Amino acid sequence: MNAPLHKRPDKDEPTVYWNVDRIVTRLRAIRGRWREGQQRDRLWGGREFPSRDALRDVALKLSGALFPMRLGPADLRQESEDYYVGHTLDAALYGLLHEVRLELHNTARHNGNAGDDPDVQAGRILQHFADALPGIREQLDTDVEAAFRGDPAARTVDEVVLCYPGLLAIIHHRIAHTLYTLGAPLVARIIAEIAHSETGIDIHPGATIGNSFFIDHGTGVVIGETAVIGERVRIYQAVTLGAKRFPVGADGGLEKGQPRHPIVEDDVVIYAGATILGRITIGRGSSIGGNVWLTRSVPPGSNVTQAHSQHEVPNP
Repeated sequence: MNAPLHKRPDKDEPTVYWNVDRIVTRLRAIRGRWREGQQRDRLWGGREFPSRDALRDVALKLSGALFPMRLGPADLRQESEDYYVGHTLDAALYGLLHEVRLELHNTARHNGNAGDDPDVQAGRILQHFADALPGIREQLDTDVEAAFRGDPAARTVDEVVLCYPGLLAIIHHRIAHTLYTLGAPLVARIIAEIAHSETGIDIHPGATIGNSFFIDHGTGVVIGETAVIGERVRIYQAVTLGAKRFPVGADGGLEKGQPRHPIVEDDVVIYAGATILGRITIGRGSSIGGNVWLTRSVPPGSNVTQAHSQHEVPNP
């Protein structure tokens, strides 16, 4: 198995080899120790976990099916739009079904195969997900309109769909959040991380986000798992909706799934660089200025700015 690492153009130079057999043996031993430590000493044969590459292809197909004339293939014509959508959805949903099955079978193995049959459960999840797609498209239309209305640089709604990273991130989030709530959290997280790697926008699939959501620019935005965002909310780059502290359980480990991220009510604007931490509430219609560090709730209609370190509350 010894293979050449490099062969110089000059034929008189010696070929350099590495010892692949020795490296493979050492890596196998390391994997064995890790699996033993994780109580994964049984090998199941075949792939155990969902594939990032497969889910990237699924997300691309779903995006094309949702916006066929803008995110579909370059040669698509309107008269064949329905055929393309049907064919693409069929391929995407079968591909997604396979990845959800992998997740659920892996979960069942670790839970001692308790609960529903993973194949039946996966089929049920995919049926509900497929039925949700028209609603996802309707919700995304409100996001596109919000971006067009909220950005004077946007000339058309088509430009928003084709060019805005915030819209790409929210497409992935609407898909991922639906899968997350239906019971496929690992598949959902992978889809979210695909968008994160492409846009620099990190939205956990557990976050609940209302209609007409607009992320302007977007790089560095972080929205945590238990964040709740209302309707017509606009945020800018480098905004964090994060946790202030992490509760520790009796076993010394972090407690999972506890509400720890902000609630942002309707019609709030959060400007670039703002950091909002903890289970606090940003009241309806408030404006949070750039670079503000906020760890307390503010009432509706508030204007919080960093420059003057002030919190203005509207007159009753």
